[in-house]
Amino acid sequence: MAGNALVEAIKPIVKLTNIAGVLNGIGSFSGAFAVPPKYKKPVMLAAADGVGTKLRLAVKSGILNTIGIDLVAMCVNDIICNRGEPLFFLDYYASGRLKINSAKQVIEGIAAGCVEAQCALIGGETAEMPGIYHYNDFDLAGFAVGMIEEEDFLNPPKPQKGDRLVALPSSGLHSNGFALVNELLLGRMKMSLNDIFDGENLINLLLKPTEIYVKRFKAHRSDIKAVAHITGGGIVENLPRSLPKNIQAVIEKRAIKTPAIFTLLGKYVEEKEMFSTFNMGVGMIWVVDKNNAQRVADSAGGYIIGELIEGEKQVVFN
Repeated sequence: MAGNALVEAIKPIVKLTNIAGVLNGIGSFSGAFAVPPKYKKPVMLAAADGVGTKLRLAVKSGILNTIGIDLVAMCVNDIICNRGEPLFFLDYYASGRLKINSAKQVIEGIAAGCVEAQCALIGGETAEMPGIYHYNDFDLAGFAVGMIEEEDFLNPPKPQKGDRLVALPSSGLHSNGFALVNELLLGRMKMSLNDIFDGENLINLLLKPTEIYVKRFKAHRSDIKAVAHITGGGIVENLPRSLPKNIQAVIEKRAIKTPAIFTLLGKYVEEKEMFSTFNMGVGMIWVVDKNNAQRVADSAGGYIIGELIEGEKQVVFN
């Protein structure tokens, strides 16, 4: 059976993701993970996601070893928005017919993402569904589980007036807005995936994996009051999810370091839609006390883009 052959092929890859707490290897009916002893009253955090239509570009190009990083990133970056520590990950891979080499490349990416996120890949599922998926098509879903101390979850630091907004750069488009990207670049603009843009092949630029921010978050957790993962909906929808009532985020638009790919897309899309669809170069935003913000930004490779004021819970651009 192809499924069993795949499990045997990926066992050495998956083993690279093992961390303290992993109790069994892949191939059983479920993965097992022990609660880390440092937690007194642990609360579990869970996140599920996919990679959207970015997957179509990976399939079309045959570049399959990075899309798994995106899958992990979309889940673990959400976990840290609740100040938790990602512990383990599971994946779901569905295709019309399981191709071991293709699936192995995808899982290599997933494992690389797990290593970067310091979490373990403890299981997954492969499904063959002819009639649902055709030719080389497949679909991916990911599931991450993390943990946080109950007291930290119920009583997190409170963002307040005067706090600064620290932006962590994205690696590019990440995993959102690709339906529009495909329509514009490959449709209206008639670009080829092999075209050179901003010094590299367009396909490599588009498939650049989503940044994983777990290590940086862990290193600066004590200074961070709130976290927003900038995914679908952009800054305008995601940042308010991390703010209390009557606190408004004011962002200096000119401070945002926007990669050239967004400038290209912006020639065909209104600015308001750009900021509500894409990350615009900001993959994550941290709320940090004004006295610590510059130090944290410098240490984490970020920069300050705005501050919090009293007002309606929303994002306002200057």
